[in-house]
Amino acid sequence: MEITSLDQLDLNGTYSYADYLKWHFDERIELIKGKIFKMSPAPATRHQLIAGEIYFLFKAHLKRKPCKVFFAPFDVRLAPLKKQESNKIYTVVQPDICVVCDSSKIDSKGCIGAPDLIVEVLSPGNTDKEMKEKFEIYEENGVKEYWLVEPDHHIVLVFKLNADGKFIGLKPFIESETLRSDVIEGFEVLVKDIFDV
Repeated sequence: MEITSLDQLDLNGTYSYADYLKWHFDERIELIKGKIFKMSPAPATRHQLIAGEIYFLFKAHLKRKPCKVFFAPFDVRLAPLKKQESNKIYTVVQPDICVVCDSSKIDSKGCIGAPDLIVEVLSPGNTDKEMKEKFEIYEENGVKEYWLVEPDHHIVLVFKLNADGKFIGLKPFIESETLRSDVIEGFEVLVKDIFDV
């Protein structure tokens, strides 16, 4: 049976990436460990401006370099590094921005495996998901840096993966500070410039 509406799915069911590919409806969703998470309606203007600014900063820095930056909607398919019971993928997310340095992870459908760096811009409808579910899957899949951009307070929270595969949170970066990436060599930005859009 063709799935043309989200209403045809059991929101308590467990689905794989193979299922996700068969769905033909307009609603944007993410699969996290097989569970459906509805995405917020189109992001607010400020969210888009901030995400766009970050994207263009990365795009300019990465010109003619092997790492590539992508902007949502862009499917990132994840299978936890430590739990390879099968080759099925149960997590498909669409980060606001991701940087991928391993070209073998990029295919015609998006990215397979963990990007090197992910940026999520928080908004009222997505904060819980970004702070809990996505934090956990990004950590267990080996994302090296995870930035959470908080527009209301003009801060950026940065988490870096340590040698044990756990995210370590740095102190919040405020507007007067310069944020540097360990993963993207030479990339730095004055936090104020992210929000001054």
